[in-house]
Amino acid sequence: MRYDISQFARHFNLYTELRFQENRVTSISCNDGTITTNTKSANSGVSARVGYKGRSGFSSSSVWADDTVAVIIKEAESHALFLGSKANVPEYNYFPKEFKIEKSFATTKRRYSQQEIVELVRDLDNYIVRNFPNLKGRSVMLVTLDMEKVLLTSTKSYAHTLTPRTVVSIVLRAEGKDGMISVGDRMGGLGQVEDVLDNPQTFYSKIDKLHQQLLDKKEAVYAKAGFADVILNADLAGILAHEAIGHTTEADLVMAGSVAGDYLNKKVASELVTLVDFAHEAFGEILPIPVYVDDEGVIASDTTIIEKGVLKNFMHNKESANHFGVAPTGNARAFSFSDEPLIRMRNTVILPGNDKLSEMIASIENGYYLMKRSNGQADATSEFMFGVPVGYEIKNGKIGRAIKDTTISGVAFDVLKTVTMVSDDFSCAGVSFCGKKQMMPTGMGGPAIKCKLNIGGK
Repeated sequence: MRYDISQFARHFNLYTELRFQENRVTSISCNDGTITTNTKSANSGVSARVGYKGRSGFSSSSVWADDTVAVIIKEAESHALFLGSKANVPEYNYFPKEFKIEKSFATTKRRYSQQEIVELVRDLDNYIVRNFPNLKGRSVMLVTLDMEKVLLTSTKSYAHTLTPRTVVSIVLRAEGKDGMISVGDRMGGLGQVEDVLDNPQTFYSKIDKLHQQLLDKKEAVYAKAGFADVILNADLAGILAHEAIGHTTEADLVMAGSVAGDYLNKKVASELVTLVDFAHEAFGEILPIPVYVDDEGVIASDTTIIEKGVLKNFMHNKESANHFGVAPTGNARAFSFSDEPLIRMRNTVILPGNDKLSEMIASIENGYYLMKRSNGQADATSEFMFGVPVGYEIKNGKIGRAIKDTTISGVAFDVLKTVTMVSDDFSCAGVSFCGKKQMMPTGMGGPAIKCKLNIGGK
């Protein structure tokens, strides 16, 4: 998008955020060799949010015409004046800061045609057929999302960003002892398809590992239900950090009664646990969901939520920052042009420790190594339940048999207090969506952690 948004500043009478946004999506599915989905779409428009006495008015339109933009600014202003006139709010800080940021992760390579992308999906499917002919079913899905935004505020904050994401989802199915079984994985992350899938062969080894997990699962046994020593790999440690801890520390949910509101500056985890919501970089690497400026025009900063076991900070937008008397952290994000920004996580991870995964496994006499997550839920008390479709027994310090699909549950702040080992490796995946009122790409991960929790089974 190359659009002169500055021309509309003449319509600003109050504090104003004007955002042009386009989400471009490509979706291709191949089920058992047949292309069942092949779509390409775009959703674009403009929104204005105006503030007055601590209250906001919002308006949006899918029409980009100049006169329409002027109208929605006026509508948002009218809403703000009405709401603000009913409010009794002390002086409100909009945290003015003048800057200009342009950040694009668009590919520099020749763009593929839709047919070329279809052939990339077919290549992955053909690899599965050639190498694993005895499967009972398979599916390959590729979804790309390019989120492009141009933002201008009345305090002269300007940002133009393009953040693309490409995710390949693969599911393999086989006949097990008790019926059909399946394993799946999502691969990819930051980048357009030309960069993420420039060589399908890079995915072959991941498919090989997925198939081995399927074979192991054919001989799987039930886990023993109850309180157990477990090792959660980065995928599960990440979902615990995001769903069960991260959401409780989003300041809007704290204001609504989240349990984390009572825990600030208190010990909530083992001192081995430091949990951070990174804005865009960690350990010298760009993270899967890089946010340099949020959708309120705040430069994004890293937020250390838990530091050595102590709850230190919440994630903030401008409203919650005013409420708590702190600076906003750049966590206000909107999925579509017609969405108001909400406090959302960016890349939420537990920091790596000093332990080797092999040593962690060797330290458990009877327990489980849990490797993948499926659906689940968590609430504002930090109580959670997640599905685990791939896991293994640990017997006498060694990996044993695969276990059948199971669940893990507990209260996250209690579980984190039981952490006794944290691995020295680190990974952060950006293949998930978070569904807090509006969908949003998020990154999550970390190291493997050793802890105690409830596991389902026999």
